[in-house]
Amino acid sequence: MRIAVVDYGMGNLRSVSKALEHVAPAARIDVTDDPAAVEAADRVVFPGQGAMPDCMRELDARGLRAAVVRAAATRPFLGICIGMQMLFDHSEEGDTPGLGVLPGVVRRFVPAAMHTADGRRLKVPHMGWNGVAQRAHPLWAGIAPGSRFYFVHSYCAQPADPARVVGTADYPASFTCAVAVARLFAVQFHPEKSHHAGLRLLSNFVAWDPDAGSRSGSPAVIEAS
Repeated sequence: MRIAVVDYGMGNLRSVSKALEHVAPAARIDVTDDPAAVEAADRVVFPGQGAMPDCMRELDARGLRAAVVRAAATRPFLGICIGMQMLFDHSEEGDTPGLGVLPGVVRRFVPAAMHTADGRRLKVPHMGWNGVAQRAHPLWAGIAPGSRFYFVHSYCAQPADPARVVGTADYPASFTCAVAVARLFAVQFHPEKSHHAGLRLLSNFVAWDPDAGSRSGSPAVIEAS
């Protein structure tokens, strides 16, 4: 199995690749900025960190846009952090168009709303551990409901189709932190930094057969309940 980790100069690539090597020691992990290598991979991981305008600019500068969009439609595909945000139509960060793979927008946490019920102020960026409420999907297998994952972000996605939401977290209001459709799964948190729960999610991704349901007559992706 060949797993491509897309390198457009903006991701925490070493942590992602090492985590994948840990859960899939028999796989070939290619950290690559070569569109042909992305096209040839069996699975694709699309990580990212930094500012949305910079990420989109660097993705285009390396000629990776078309390969990423095709991979998201044709193979098991995992978006991480800004790699999730870039899949949507548009981000408020820098008024930046995204890849348009998923209908929806990415918005900044509203400063006026960043306080708890007892009046305590919450910081932006949202940085640290949060429990995640899951909706049924194979990539949550073996991960206890409410398990905590590590977040670092100031913006969050608002999908146009709520049925694609398979994970939410609270800061302080509920926000989307995981989406899924067909062969695509994307998360706002960093599984590579999320200890046992994150490693289990990556292991599930490596083993995931999104077409198994269609072969058995059931939906390939278990939709949100």
